[in-house]
Amino acid sequence: MSQALLLSGWRYRLLIGSVVCSTLAYLGASLWSGWSAVGDAISRVGWGGAIQVVALVLLGYGLRFLRWQVYLHALQHRLPWWPSLKMYLAGFALTTTPGKAGEALRGVLLKRWGVPYADSFAALFSERLSDLFAMVMLALVGLSGHREWLPPIVICLLVLISSVVLMAHEPFLAAVAKRIDARSGWFFRMAQGAVHVFRQSRRCHTRYRLLGASALGIAAWSLEALAFYWIVQDMGLEIALASAAFIYAISMLAGAVSFMPGGLGSAEAVMVGLLVSGGAALGDAVAATVLLRLVTLWFAVGVGTVTLTSIRE
Repeated sequence: MSQALLLSGWRYRLLIGSVVCSTLAYLGASLWSGWSAVGDAISRVGWGGAIQVVALVLLGYGLRFLRWQVYLHALQHRLPWWPSLKMYLAGFALTTTPGKAGEALRGVLLKRWGVPYADSFAALFSERLSDLFAMVMLALVGLSGHREWLPPIVICLLVLISSVVLMAHEPFLAAVAKRIDARSGWFFRMAQGAVHVFRQSRRCHTRYRLLGASALGIAAWSLEALAFYWIVQDMGLEIALASAAFIYAISMLAGAVSFMPGGLGSAEAVMVGLLVSGGAALGDAVAATVLLRLVTLWFAVGVGTVTLTSIRE
């Protein structure tokens, strides 16, 4: 199926319509619940602060794109940086899907450049693992003040390490593939595809690539954590940088584990709860959370939607 068919007609209108409706619904619910507090937070942050925060977020996008290029190069696909960047950003249009699965749209766009779906999915899977690892590392930065979160963080870290180890263990994947190949049905066909993706992903996780990609991921998400810190500082909230990084990382992990679209609801609830437990007023906590999500999640959706529209034209 061609890219033109997949991104034309009712499919394209449904995609854009779903993004617009989810954005308006989120903004409406968030601002209705704390319109005056959010307005006051925006005035306290100011245009200068907003520009600085957006600059941090954009720089983070750049680092994540470099990581994406590392993965594509590992899979033997050396795309020109400009079309590759546009396809990468276009994936943000579907960030508000469970586990960001909609970002697999990049696979449809990359198919035009001769990248098999298995390879694009392998790059996306590697990116998700790297993102989770970066969040766990950021959470560890401020863990000293939140010891009660140690067990879930350790569990997340062990799951990530186990995933990489099993993915690198060919005898294990071969045994799984042998069992699957002997079965029939749609479920086992999907399982066969998943095993193939895992095998391709191993090429993205050689020792040096793993270190480099992890460093890029940690740096990129640290910039968003820093943006959160700047927001709460501009609002006059007394929160240390390490604590801000912890609150941001735990909230994003909660959103990922909930598997809600874009972590909607769960990430916000955890962030507000942690801010309030740290001494912030409820109105300020809600305002800071909404403001952060506007300049990170919804800004990404907007950038992705605009980029996707330009690719289609």
